[in-house]
Amino acid sequence: MKPSNHKRIIAAVATLLLLQQPPARAADAAQTAAPAQPQKAPPLPLHTIDGVGGVVITPIAYLVNPGPEKQVFGLPSISGAFVGAGKKDIESFVITETLWRRVELGYSASRFGLGSLPTDVQKATGIDIGRTDVWLHNFNARVLALPENSFNFPTPALTIGTQVKYNDGITQIDHALGGALSGIGLRHDLGADFVATATKSFPKVIGRPLILSASLRVSAADQLGYVGFSNSYRPSVEGNAVYLITDRIALAGEYRQKRDPYGQIGNLVRHETDWWTLGVAYVLNNHSTVTVGYGHFGNVLNTAENTGFAVSAKYEF
Repeated sequence: MKPSNHKRIIAAVATLLLLQQPPARAADAAQTAAPAQPQKAPPLPLHTIDGVGGVVITPIAYLVNPGPEKQVFGLPSISGAFVGAGKKDIESFVITETLWRRVELGYSASRFGLGSLPTDVQKATGIDIGRTDVWLHNFNARVLALPENSFNFPTPALTIGTQVKYNDGITQIDHALGGALSGIGLRHDLGADFVATATKSFPKVIGRPLILSASLRVSAADQLGYVGFSNSYRPSVEGNAVYLITDRIALAGEYRQKRDPYGQIGNLVRHETDWWTLGVAYVLNNHSTVTVGYGHFGNVLNTAENTGFAVSAKYEF
């Protein structure tokens, strides 16, 4: 008998045996024969407005949507966020892609609405700055340098990355003001942040998971880059805590130190202050997350934005 006939007979016998079993046993046999498909993890972490995995304004060391083991490309993730801070606002649009489960690439385009600044400048100086907003483009790359619990020790996950930022608009405003921003420290519309983030999860804190993250950032940005960049690179610290009160609802708090590289122009450009937020994230399914939060942003150019809010939605393919 030819080998091909052997294969046909074996396949036919296997099919008959499967069909002769009771339905439940047939289903069990089919399930055993088919390899289990890996389940997709929940769509956490979120996206920061800078365009990396995190909460709203601070990163988490876990990479976004890394994909299965031994697969080069994870699937992309997208998000949109709105931050309303009194008379200022930010709309951020983010896309990320993770490679080899170790490298996260991200891009965000953020519109920063200047609120009452153009009107206040014109009242004080008679100058029309010619813009009501600026756009900040973030090009990000970070590497998972140390996975969590490496070497059979309870080590945190550690990522190291850079965020290259380009401000489309601040140079035009500076020219309209006759170099007033340059006079207090603005030197560039292009800059880079260098960020190291450590994250550790604790599975049972009052019975539920707690995730803690801390970052060290070196940056020359003013207001995250929305007001451009100086020549002074300074270190700052930031961090967040995420507590999963159910499998679908997480509470988060975060803090971001600001190092204020500029001088001051009366009440039109005030010294910047630290930011913090509190929020709730709801996991709709294994692809989608929505978040709402409250933020304190302090001095933002000409106004004190002590009360703000944020909403965001993220989708993982």
